[in-house]
Amino acid sequence: MLILDCPCCGVRGEETEFAAGGEAHLKRFGPGSTDDQFHDYLFMKENPKGVHLERWRHANGCGKWFLAARNTVTMEVYGTYSAQTTEPPQEIKDKISAKVPGWSWREFS
Repeated sequence: MLILDCPCCGVRGEETEFAAGGEAHLKRFGPGSTDDQFHDYLFMKENPKGVHLERWRHANGCGKWFLAARNTVTMEVYGTYSAQTTEPPQEIKDKISAKVPGWSWREFS
């Protein structure tokens, strides 16, 4: 079972208190995008074995969205952070790198 900390209200709870919202840090395309760009946004999601950055909502609490870095194999949560950020905080990146040597994350924009 996952234990997550909501960075918005500070509540620590089991995953049943939260609702998963898919991959974090997706690049969204506006009305002028091509069909291929829109297709990739909708359907080409990462589903890694290992470290994954995800969106979560505190469904049974404050109701706000936040982001979490976790390992899909070990179920370890490296940290949670605000949904308004464009990339994970450096402390979470450092924690991931310490636990999973050689892991690299994509460039966020």
